[in-house]
Amino acid sequence: MKEDKNELTIAQAAVFLNMSQTYISKLLEGGEIAYHKVGTHRRIKLKDLERYKQKMEKDRRKHLEELAKQAQELDMGY
Repeated sequence: MKEDKNELTIAQAAVFLNMSQTYISKLLEGGEIAYHKVGTHRRIKLKDLERYKQKMEKDRRKHLEELAKQAQELDMGY
């Protein structure tokens, strides 16, 4: 069987996103990241991982901007 280089295992996805395999599994089961099965093994397309990573980074920036705005409103010296 030929391995698709654009699909990753849960272990590879965990390294890519710097998360535990258990957390990746929960994201898959919760529908946060699309996947499909090859036999009994789950595979995740690289483009879906990249999309999730971009969403995480966008959300992180949004929250940091909100925190900075609150800090300024409270005159915390930031």
